[in-house]
Amino acid sequence: MTEFVPLMALMISLIALSIDAMLPALPNIGSDLGAGTVNDQQLIVTSLLLGMGLAQMVYGPLSDTIGRKRAIYSGYVIFVIGCALSIWSTSFEMMLTGRVLQGVGAAGPRIICIALVRDQYEGREMARIMSFVMGVFILVPALAPVVGQGIIMLSHWRAIFVLFLVLSITAWIWFAVRQPETLLPEKRVPFTLSIIWSGVKETCGNRVSFGYTMVAGTIFGAFVGYLSSAQQMFDVIYGITEMFPLYFAVLALSIGTSSFINARLVMRFGMRLLSSHALRCLTAMSVAYFAYAFFVDMTPALELNMAYFVAAFLCTGILFGNVSAIAMEPLGHIAGVGAAVVGSLSTLLSVMLGGLIGQAFDGTVLPLVGGFTVLGLLAMAIMHWAELGNVRDHSADGHV
Repeated sequence: MTEFVPLMALMISLIALSIDAMLPALPNIGSDLGAGTVNDQQLIVTSLLLGMGLAQMVYGPLSDTIGRKRAIYSGYVIFVIGCALSIWSTSFEMMLTGRVLQGVGAAGPRIICIALVRDQYEGREMARIMSFVMGVFILVPALAPVVGQGIIMLSHWRAIFVLFLVLSITAWIWFAVRQPETLLPEKRVPFTLSIIWSGVKETCGNRVSFGYTMVAGTIFGAFVGYLSSAQQMFDVIYGITEMFPLYFAVLALSIGTSSFINARLVMRFGMRLLSSHALRCLTAMSVAYFAYAFFVDMTPALELNMAYFVAAFLCTGILFGNVSAIAMEPLGHIAGVGAAVVGSLSTLLSVMLGGLIGQAFDGTVLPLVGGFTVLGLLAMAIMHWAELGNVRDHSADGHV
């Protein structure tokens, strides 16, 4: 596990790196390539997530057919092509196309790594491993904006994509040399659209899997809204430009800290209890802070704003490590396609919700905090609905 956790974290971190290293460069890219409005720069973030959401549905079943390793290799090929397209982009549309391809490519390592974990672990142990992976992985978004800003100061924003190429090839080689195949040939199944459809039906037909997939998408949607508008929030509201990576890193590390805490606690208290408490705390804080920002001060002090987001992301980190594991728990017999459906549906939902929050940015914190508030309340309702079905299923089986 000593080598497995950092390897999985590096491979999954392609997504975080591809998003967060770009944040300081968004104004430069938008200006150089002719983005229509300031908020249009956010599409550089959401287009990558859109590509990832669409592709995850394919990679899971593909890995069930050709094996985990070969499916991941195909993802790296597409990611490299997308990086090359972004490096030589001459228009904003060309950049967005490259970003979608990067999302499609990065979806391979992102979603199949979950299947790799599920192949070897289950239940609370799976949640523990995923928390360790997320804890290591979160160091990347904490450092990525610093790296991106440093590259901009020393070179051109296109050099950021060169860095993506180098790191993706490094992860590719490490994975190819050191990680054994976890899906034996006799356990593989043919790739057909009917298999994907049956996986969608089984996931959506299972109240726990579907409910917690929607919870994951809703919570991640609030986070995508933050990612989309973080650079604008710190720059426009608080006048923070050069120091933006430092403030972003503090918030990112709060998620990493909570992931490590979750890894310690989940074996004792369980995924559901921790998720429920974290979501309630997140929602209650968001309601209170939104009311303060709306009725008292449309632009809260920077210190108060940072305190809210640190606390909110501590809760978010606990949710990230658990809700996807709960959604996957009934799908162990279809780990590949199950991870694909859970990941794809939750990501597409988060892109839609997060895009709406980001595009609503108006020079205040209200759209972002309001998004956390509304989506927190929605996630609580969905979680309650999912758990009602879970209680009924256990009661029908004779378990109380």
